[in-house]
Amino acid sequence: MKKIFFASLLGMFLFSSSCNQPAAGDKQLTEQEQKNLAASNAIMQAFETGDASKLDSVVAPDFLDHTDRGDMKGIDSLKAAVAFVHANFKDMKTEKIHEVADGDYVYVWSRYTGTSDGTMGMPVGPYSMTAIELSKYKDGKAVEHWNFMEAQDVMKMMASQPMPAMDDTMKK
Repeated sequence: MKKIFFASLLGMFLFSSSCNQPAAGDKQLTEQEQKNLAASNAIMQAFETGDASKLDSVVAPDFLDHTDRGDMKGIDSLKAAVAFVHANFKDMKTEKIHEVADGDYVYVWSRYTGTSDGTMGMPVGPYSMTAIELSKYKDGKAVEHWNFMEAQDVMKMMASQPMPAMDDTMKK
């Protein structure tokens, strides 16, 4: 009788706990996290379409973009980047592989495809690269951004660049 009682009790506990908790990965987003995701999507769309008109509503005026060329400050630098990317990568398409909103941060793993005209050291021709876009939000507006490219994609782009001469410290 005790075995049946404990088995029933265990079954009821597992059933009741499974009903009260979301499955792994099914986290309920807060209203703020949903707003941050919408802002992230608007920014990605601006890069794909070249239309930066909605950025003022989703990006803070003092936005800080941490780039390989150093920190770019202000929403105007982001608008200039949108114009540059759209002018030089006209057929760029973005595929969202996965996105996560977690508090003030949104992480988007994306694949970018299109045709390069040789700008920014990329080889001329078709490209496909993946990156993690990480943005921080405050009051529903992007305030900071980082980009992390897949190492193999970076190496493909670097292959078209001449290698710098090794100085004496690198030869040792």
